[in-house]
Amino acid sequence: MSAWNSAGGATAYVSHSSCSMHDMGKGHPECPARLAAIQDRLIAAGLWDYLLHVDASPASREQIERVHAAAYLDELATRSPAVGTVQLDPDTAINAYTLRAAYHAAGAGIKAVDLVMQGKAQNAFCAIRPPGHHAERAQSMGFCFFNNISIAAHHALACHGLERVAIVDFDVHHGNGTEDICAGDARILMVSIFQHPFYPYSGDVPKGSNMVNVPLPRASTGQQFREVVTERWLPALEAFAPQFIFISAGFDAHLEDDMGSLGLVEADYAWVTRQLMQLAARHASHRIVSMLEGGYDLSALGRSVAEHVRVMTGD
Repeated sequence: MSAWNSAGGATAYVSHSSCSMHDMGKGHPECPARLAAIQDRLIAAGLWDYLLHVDASPASREQIERVHAAAYLDELATRSPAVGTVQLDPDTAINAYTLRAAYHAAGAGIKAVDLVMQGKAQNAFCAIRPPGHHAERAQSMGFCFFNNISIAAHHALACHGLERVAIVDFDVHHGNGTEDICAGDARILMVSIFQHPFYPYSGDVPKGSNMVNVPLPRASTGQQFREVVTERWLPALEAFAPQFIFISAGFDAHLEDDMGSLGLVEADYAWVTRQLMQLAARHASHRIVSMLEGGYDLSALGRSVAEHVRVMTGD
């Protein structure tokens, strides 16, 4: 394997040190150790040195306001503490470094899109936190502040002349924020699976015709996940023919992750990544940007990301 994947381009690994400084308190599952676990596993798997490592730049306010209300950004800035943490809801807290991390997390997707569109990378994985897919247009929730994947998708549409992009979400939780922002936008197709009924207790009734939401009951296996991808996702994606594929890459549907109750394993993440790579080759000139969402068992997270990234490199 080399630094150039089989499609003829590098796989970029986009992150920033500030993403490890956001901390919501001792014992919180969405912790800085998540990024360290991913890095450790990529090194152990022999992948780290074959990636194009890129530091994220912070997203601008203009870029974030494509999907979030200006008053919401002002509210977050007002509530950001100089020291300690402030609890925004029972799950989500903000510390002195959170907003810097959030702006860099959103900026990672923008940087990744630009790298791919400029031909400097074939695809990219953004190792970022805080995650984003629960953040609605004017509401933080579920560990999320800015909807990173929506910001990246809207950047591709606004700045690179694309007409159709797809968002694929395989987190164990429904990406309610992404749906809130993207429902009804004919330029965007969102396909997702999620455990249901389960937090955030939505998604079973799609908000727009561009939403392919597939709820899975607890204890669903990788085989059931693969059937959904084959029977529901891929036909919709083929018909839509996206010019860019974005992945909300949550790994908390893993069998070993007690955040949820689904039964995926590393091989399932590798398999779905391969399906999306093949689809991107047919319709999107291989263009994929994947952004970290959930995944809280550190060992399972590291192993799953390594398999996801291994497939992205063309190995």
